[in-house]
Formats: sequence, C-alpha cells, structure tokens
Amino acid sequence: MPRTVGGTGLVTFVDETTSGNRGGGWGLEIAEERLALRELIRRRVFQEVAEYNARTPQVFQGLVQPEDTERVLNGYAVRPGRRIDPEAQTRLALRAFEGNRFLVLVGDRQITDPDEEIELRLGTEVTFLKLVALVGG
Repeated sequence: MPRTVGGTGLVTFVDETTSGNRGGGWGLEIAEERLALRELIRRRVFQEVAEYNARTPQVFQGLVQPEDTERVLNGYAVRPGRRIDPEAQTRLALRAFEGNRFLVLVGDRQITDPDEEIELRLGTEVTFLKLVALVGG
C-alpha cells in the first residue's frame, strides 16, 4: 500500500496497452505534492534509465524505445555494454506523449497537457496507456 515516508509520497506507475496487457506497477517516491506531468514523465524515465544503467541487462524495459535498439518480446534489445542517456530518453518520451503514442491517466482522469500540474495524493496511481496499432486497421 502506498504511503508517505518523511514527507514524500509513493506514486505508483502502471503500464498498460490498448491490447489489454497490464504491467505489475512500480513505485517512485516524490517529495512534492504537485508536479507538472512533464516533470513526472522525466522522473519516471530517469529512474528506469538509472536502474538499467546500473545493471546493463540486454533488454531495456521502459516507457519508450531508445534509439538504436530493436523491439523484442519483453522490451528493447540493447547492444552489450551500452548505457542509455536519460536526457535523450526523456526527449523521446515527451515526443511520444505529444505524438499520442501513449496516454497518461491519473486515477480515472486523462491528462493531455504536459504542463498540467498533477496533485500527488497518498496512493496516486499514474497509468501510462501505450497505444498499440491494430493489425489490418
């Protein structure tokens, strides 16, 4: 259960696709009570890149595909030893959001403006809904 620890709140990120797949969700401590969506996306991306760069597995599982990688079953194949740049990855994520490649839902409400401030209450769940193209449509 998300909780507040020393003035910080745990925000839960969940990835879903329009084809019905839902990821397990993971938490990130955020000190602020309000944050622009743009900054929330940046912090999410920085966290997943930091975790990848610390371990450098062969597959990156993140919000958006890094440049020079190939999509594989559970993420994006990265050449051995390559580190991912969090700034470049953030730019890709914000472009993907602005290009409607994923939607962001906070609770039941869709956030469409990257500069909109989101109230981060105890237990806030942020869903990143990745839009998957329909086969033949």
